[in-house]
Amino acid sequence: MEIELIKGLSIPFAGTALGSACVFFMKKELDLSVQRALTGFAAGVMTAASVWSLLIPAIEQSQSMGKLAFLPAAVGFMIGIFFLLALDSLIPHLHMHSEKAEGPRSRLKKTTMLVLAVTIHNIPEGMAVGVVYAGLLFGNAEITATGAMALALGIAIQNFPEGAIISMPLKAEGTGKGKAFALGALSGAVEPVGAVLVLVMAGLLIPVMPYLLSFAAGAMIYVVVEELIPEMSEGEHSNLGTVMFAVGFVVMMILDVALG
Repeated sequence: MEIELIKGLSIPFAGTALGSACVFFMKKELDLSVQRALTGFAAGVMTAASVWSLLIPAIEQSQSMGKLAFLPAAVGFMIGIFFLLALDSLIPHLHMHSEKAEGPRSRLKKTTMLVLAVTIHNIPEGMAVGVVYAGLLFGNAEITATGAMALALGIAIQNFPEGAIISMPLKAEGTGKGKAFALGALSGAVEPVGAVLVLVMAGLLIPVMPYLLSFAAGAMIYVVVEELIPEMSEGEHSNLGTVMFAVGFVVMMILDVALG
């Protein structure tokens, strides 16, 4: 079980690190159409993971509430949305292809705020993995080892393009390859940290597991709607991001259903 746990917690971070390593073997910044495709794919994966790996298990765990089984999922989901909204408001950060920083005024460098933007939005992914593995450790019937691994793999898949989308533009702006890789990988380091923190508190959190699962889902959907969908649709009109969203959604759905 310990080996499965270590693998599950480290796989999402490995996806970010591998994507960031693109700076070592790709000469040019990713083409805008490629960025749209990768961002759309990531958005689809996160949306499907939120539904199949988090919201549906949260509702299933609340069946004893009868017709109110939706309540923990609905409450947790909205708390997750407002939690990410608060982070966006309190921490200075800069989204890719944006010239105006969000959050309070700051003298932080552009590269630092770019990394902070991705780091903020990686928090719910780390929490999602931690919550699922916490449920698995405590024998939650709705969560299986293969299902937990499917979530970790799905997040790793969407982290790969995310790492590349961060590190490649940094290199194009003059940042050294090593530093660009380190900053890209660092943005994903919050995921295993967040997962471990959830696991440390797992004993206390099990009674409210449905709320936690849906909290992670709400936080992830916030990222999809607030960041990924606008990025995959910006600029000249294109259906590429939409098509890749559908592909990412289907891939994650297949992983969860087939492995879960």
